Amino acid sequence: MQRVVLLNIAGLSAKLAGNREAAPTISSLAGARPLKPCFPAVTCTVQATFMTGAQPSEHGVIANGLYDRDYMQVRFWEQSNRLVQGRKIWEIARERDPDFKSALLFWQHSMGAAVDVLLTPAPVHKHDGGMISSCYGRPATLYDELAAELGPFNLMSYWGPMASFESSRWIASAARRVFEKFKPNLTMVYLPHLDYPLQRLGPDDPKIIGEMKQTDELVSEIKQWTEAAGARLMVLSEYAITNVSRAVTPNRLLRDAGLLEVRTVEGIELLDIPASKAFAMVDHQVAHVYATPNYLDAAREALAGADGVDFILDSDGKAEYGVNHPRAGDLVAVAKPDSWFAYYWWHDNAKAPDFAHSVDIHRKPGYDPGELFIEPATRTISLDTSRVKGSHGRPADDTNLAFFAGTGDAPDKPNATDAAGIILKMLEI
Repeated sequence: MQRVVLLNIAGLSAKLAGNREAAPTISSLAGARPLKPCFPAVTCTVQATFMTGAQPSEHGVIANGLYDRDYMQVRFWEQSNRLVQGRKIWEIARERDPDFKSALLFWQHSMGAAVDVLLTPAPVHKHDGGMISSCYGRPATLYDELAAELGPFNLMSYWGPMASFESSRWIASAARRVFEKFKPNLTMVYLPHLDYPLQRLGPDDPKIIGEMKQTDELVSEIKQWTEAAGARLMVLSEYAITNVSRAVTPNRLLRDAGLLEVRTVEGIELLDIPASKAFAMVDHQVAHVYATPNYLDAAREALAGADGVDFILDSDGKAEYGVNHPRAGDLVAVAKPDSWFAYYWWHDNAKAPDFAHSVDIHRKPGYDPGELFIEPATRTISLDTSRVKGSHGRPADDTNLAFFAGTGDAPDKPNATDAAGIILKMLEI
């Protein structure tokens, strides 16, 4: 059985990876070629497809968040591996060889995964509002050992206005120590930092070349210690980020149509899901719209034709795009290539809930790229949607292909669903 190190580099497009000046190592990897993401092309969804080889209609991860219809609550960035339905590649590999060992570092939906080594961010929120930046590890002593050697993991470098290359550097250093100490056959590593400047600046900003060079240098270091141990290196990405210039606010459109309700508490407006006839859980360029049956047509009418909305999927459309799962919205709206969806439902920022002004990934009913920006005057998270310059999530075409490399023994035009099978082949198991 071979050993494989799999690097999942967030936001790495086929175009960026093919830039030989900015990415000499990545562009020269064996089998380098574009990869077509599944739909929607967002982190949790594509990672679940990499894990299982299945479409979202089968594994059920239809977005970075999910709407619990029983609790009538939106939950973003949940970590339980049980949310990913179906068999994972490490389970298949262990069935083929009981001695197979795996490590999963910083992938979403990793809590409780049946792997041998696990490391994922797990901050501890204190009752007084403070936070302990920590990670959840298996074995239980893993994070403490890594922190003693590398220093504590800085959660603020992983997400928020201070997100930076520091996060990927720490994760790569931890991956090497896991690789050397536990000797897993498959080491799956998520490197996040390239995603941040791409969303802040857009992929065409000249500064992205410097960020790409930094990424390539890190991959070069990983390639050296991987090859020195006789292991194989596989690099892929979940999606490509493209330029955007405007935000669409589906919840405001639904509110203006009389379908979304809010309740006002001490001057702030809170989304009232139980009273609403329709609302949208937004995620980059995709919005899952949940509506009571009698108001489905009204919800579609409120969104269709709005500036920045490209098309809306009904049941047949969801089946065509591989996202027809019970967790999916009753309708799924897709933004135009130059647009993205913001979760806002208020028209007056003075009435925005307090969490809108902070990094609060679990209380917002949608992904919020505004958390990458801070307003100097107030030192709070920006509500200026015009600052976001890059987004992703739309169905893949020639303009937004992700990246794959590691072996020539792969389809000429691989899909995300091919990744699990390719990994098993590279393991020779």
